Amino acid sequence: MMLKDQKTAIIEANRTHESDTGSPEVQIAILTERINQLTEHLKVHAHDNHSRRGLYKMIGKRRSLLDYLMKKDIERYRVIIAKLGIRK
Repeated sequence: MMLKDQKTAIIEANRTHESDTGSPEVQIAILTERINQLTEHLKVHAHDNHSRRGLYKMIGKRRSLLDYLMKKDIERYRVIIAKLGIRK
């Protein structure tokens, strides 16, 4: 579970302008944090398939946002994957 101040910090770190809360960069950063938390949860609770489904849905949503950003502005895409360390 992500706390409000954690989410605010992620938004602050990834926003493109002063009042930005919904740009693809911010959404990708928030999803990445939730994906990382759920991945840790599933390492402990291996049979929690309801949460696993939520994880897969989040991964799919992040993938869609990344694809959109790649089509729209490749430079912003490269910056966000480098910043979040998504590509291995």
